[in-house]
Amino acid sequence: MTWTSLAQAVYVVAAVLFVLSLAGLSRQETAKRGNVLGMVGMVLALAATVALAADQSERPVAVTLTLTAAVLAVGASVGLWRARSVEMTQMPELIAILHSFVGLAAVLVGFNSYLTEPQDPAHLVEVFLGVLIGAVTFTGSIVAFLKLSARIKSSPLTLPGRNWLNLGALVASAGLLWWFLASGSVLPLILMTVVALALGWHLVAAIGGGDMPVVVSMLNSYSGWAAAAAGFMLSNDLLIITGALVGSSGAILSYIMCTAMNRSFVSVILGGFGADGGSAASSGDVTGEHREVRADEVARMLADARSVVITPGYGMAVAKAQYPVADLVARLRAQGVEVRFGVHPVAGRLPGHMNVLLAEARVPYDVVLEMDEINDDLAATDVVLVIGANDTVNPAALDDPGSPIAGMPVLRVWEAAQVVVFKRSMATGYAGVQNPLFFKENTAMLFGDAKEQVEAIVREL
Repeated sequence: MTWTSLAQAVYVVAAVLFVLSLAGLSRQETAKRGNVLGMVGMVLALAATVALAADQSERPVAVTLTLTAAVLAVGASVGLWRARSVEMTQMPELIAILHSFVGLAAVLVGFNSYLTEPQDPAHLVEVFLGVLIGAVTFTGSIVAFLKLSARIKSSPLTLPGRNWLNLGALVASAGLLWWFLASGSVLPLILMTVVALALGWHLVAAIGGGDMPVVVSMLNSYSGWAAAAAGFMLSNDLLIITGALVGSSGAILSYIMCTAMNRSFVSVILGGFGADGGSAASSGDVTGEHREVRADEVARMLADARSVVITPGYGMAVAKAQYPVADLVARLRAQGVEVRFGVHPVAGRLPGHMNVLLAEARVPYDVVLEMDEINDDLAATDVVLVIGANDTVNPAALDDPGSPIAGMPVLRVWEAAQVVVFKRSMATGYAGVQNPLFFKENTAMLFGDAKEQVEAIVREL
């Protein structure tokens, strides 16, 4: 058996492991196994690729292996360092910046492939589309990283005629493709790269903070298609398969989240095309009297309750409050109180962000429910604890047509008998929208660090 045949056989095994990995990641109970299968598949894929490159290289095998090992050592060192040092609250922006690396890689592979491979029309189309997708993914992911890390404002950028600007960039790219095929010159490829970089930046800049979790999954899809395009340019079947898996699964997740948020899938992926441009100011003028409460008072509420629902948000992640929250749940359940979690599809700034945090704290899976599973039960709930959530429990989404989050389904926590909101201040949420929930008669505000306040409640209980 030749090295090429052996590598292709290993690629098939790796591809099967990647499919099984995605299947495992679909459920919390099997997510760890899915991660392990994915890692094993990647090790096999890398080993087969290195062996194949060494066999086909014109350099001595020892030189090729040494150069490859050096590159892998640098990448692995950086990856291990970031994996060990990154906080859970930084995971969304870390994923966004990793997507940008995939996009940049596709751009570099495209230019390298253009300079080193025969310039037949089919190959030129592969190069052009690969660079286009990669460039859009690169700058789009950079903007997502900057928004998620609060380095730029999360509010959408609404340039005059922004939809026509996007359409113009696509038309210009089509014209540059025709020029590229007709001449084979590198100039139209360079011009298209500049246009695509600007398009990727504008597409994500035009999307508001409330939709950023969808943007993260959308960019995940883009990075998959960029990887698949790189696979075509490199004639690497496994890269094509892996990219297609990532691209399609990211697109499906984006569609599911858009449906859950009552957002148009096409609008989001086209940078807010057709959005009415509601501004945060439409809900930012909400005022009223809020009522404050102490930890010992909340403990008495919970002790007298028969049913409690906890709705977590990004603030819980920032405060690292998931562990005392798990202790609180265990204490209440031991006293016969029914405790469940209501998790919004976009709670946090990453799909599944809250589920990962709760699983990390060993909260039982069976008490963690999605929004659609818990919403109808909130009216019969004695106490709802809103820990670090804001936009996902904002009644303005249902009551204010001019709100930036108008139409987004939310957890109707205000229907419960009592609501306690854990917040550091009365500041607005990530979408920049004031929350009328804070001023309702059955709502009490518990100010301070969420972790410290939950620990105080546990001590009182």
